[in-house]
Amino acid sequence: MDSDITQSDSFWKLWAWFEKNRKQVIYGVAATFGVALVVWFFIWRHQENLIAASEALAKASTAQMTNPNASQNSAEAFLKVAADYPGSPAAERAVLLAAGSLFTQGKYPEAQAQFGQFIRQFGGSRLLAQAKLGVAASLDAQNKPTEAIAAYKDLVDRHTSDIVAPQAKFALARLYEVQNQPEQAKKLFEEIARGDSYGSIGSEAGMRLEELKLKYPSLTPPPVAVTNAPAALPVKK
Repeated sequence: MDSDITQSDSFWKLWAWFEKNRKQVIYGVAATFGVALVVWFFIWRHQENLIAASEALAKASTAQMTNPNASQNSAEAFLKVAADYPGSPAAERAVLLAAGSLFTQGKYPEAQAQFGQFIRQFGGSRLLAQAKLGVAASLDAQNKPTEAIAAYKDLVDRHTSDIVAPQAKFALARLYEVQNQPEQAKKLFEEIARGDSYGSIGSEAGMRLEELKLKYPSLTPPPVAVTNAPAALPVKK
C-alpha cells in the first residue's frame, strides 16, 4: 500500500514538472528528433553514394572487358569514377585500375605517375603494396634497373607478407641476375621456391635457380668428401 502511494506521488511530481516545463520538453524532443533525422539522412546518402560508386566502377570495368576499343579510354573512365565519387572504396580501386590500364597500354611513364598518385593519396590502403609493385614494374619496363631494384626492394622489405611479395622478389632476383649479382639472385630464388613450393611462381623460381647454378658453378658448394676407411685404433702403450 505504501509502495503504491509512493509511486503515485512520484508520478504526480513528474507530471507537475512536465506541465511546468512543457515547452522546453517539446522543443528538446523535437530537436533530438531533428538531429536524428539529419544523421539518418547523411548515412542514407553515404550508403547510396557507395552503391552508385560501385555500380559506376563495375560499368567501367565491364566496358573494358567487353569492348576491345574501350581499352584506349579505360584509364579516363576509371579516373572519372574516382573524381565523381571521392573518398569511396570504389574511387580507391578506380585509381589503381586506371594505373594498371595505362601500364597494359604500354604507357609506362604515365602508369608510374598514376601508381605514385595512388600511393600519395591512399597511403593507408590495403592495396598499397600492389601500387608499389606497379611503380617498380613501370620503372623496370622503362629499362631503369637501378630505380626498379630500389623500388622492388622497398616493397619486399616493407610488405613481406603481402600477396604480391613473391612477384616482387622474383622480379628483383631477375634484375640481380641481369646486373651480374648472382648471389643476391640465388638467395631470392631460394626463398620463393621454399615459400611457394607447390605454386607456379615457386616452380618457376626453382627452375631459374637451377639455371643460375649451371651458369655460375661457384654458387654450388663442392660436395663433402665421404670416406669409408675405418677410424684408426688407439695405440696401446
